[in-house]
Amino acid sequence: MKISEVIARMKDYHQGYRIREDTVVPIDEETTKDKILFGDPNAECTGIVTTCWANIRVIEKAAVLGANLIICHEALFWNHGDRTEWLEEQKNRTYLYKKALLEKYKIVVWRDHDHIHSGIPLADGTYVDGIFYGLAEILGWTSYIDRETSQRIDGAEGWHDFSLPGKLNPLSYQIPETTTEELARSLIGRLGLNGVKVIGDPGKRVSRISVPFHVLGEAKKEIALADEGKIDCFLAMELVDFTLAEYVRDADLSGDGIAIIGMGHFNIEEPGMQYMTKYIPKAIGEEIPCTFVQSGDTYQYITKNKWDSRRL
Repeated sequence: MKISEVIARMKDYHQGYRIREDTVVPIDEETTKDKILFGDPNAECTGIVTTCWANIRVIEKAAVLGANLIICHEALFWNHGDRTEWLEEQKNRTYLYKKALLEKYKIVVWRDHDHIHSGIPLADGTYVDGIFYGLAEILGWTSYIDRETSQRIDGAEGWHDFSLPGKLNPLSYQIPETTTEELARSLIGRLGLNGVKVIGDPGKRVSRISVPFHVLGEAKKEIALADEGKIDCFLAMELVDFTLAEYVRDADLSGDGIAIIGMGHFNIEEPGMQYMTKYIPKAIGEEIPCTFVQSGDTYQYITKNKWDSRRL
């Protein structure tokens, strides 16, 4: 099967719609982020690697595996449009190195961002955001999904335009009670992370967990849900030092005990690309070797004190 056919069948497997000006419309092939970012799609597909970000280590691993198609969720050359003219003009050394590596191994890179967020089918015929359902699957949390709170988080500021009617975006969970520290350590272990950042009391017992997506501006809905007791721990993609982070710290100091575990954007979304390997054979209708390669935790941690049971 040609790589172009693999990509076409993957697109067809997804729901393929988004919201524009309050109207549900098909994903536009001209404006979508989901482009072939590198390589010749007319080549026969010898193997598939899925990952969040096709960094240099992932490319090298794909070559070792004999895979010539990398399906990534994020950009290849460090900007959303994957424009490379500016990199060519400045003769950027990292760009030229990465480009040469892709050319050497004849690897095609296709970005699946809009389609996977638009929804993958469940057994009952409904659709669910493939990235966040993948996170739930990898964590073993699918039976803990809190649909009501997920819907309210889904409408919070900063959420993208794939909140389609009838589609579940699993962003909130009611998990068995644990401490913030125990949850953090579990996430580090299950997702292969180097560490996490925590705001709040590591010893606080928590069970109502939510992913607030991008909180780069106002966080009124997240704060309201926390105040109502619907959320006591946020798993944050971007952890910035204003709005929600400020609120959580004050809430903790006031005795409310809200916490944030800051994991990083790629670290939260990458399990969705790991889960993709489970349904690729069904999506494309052919058995092609398919392997998840973790792009790896972006962050290293240097702390003032040695890591111990009292400190995160």
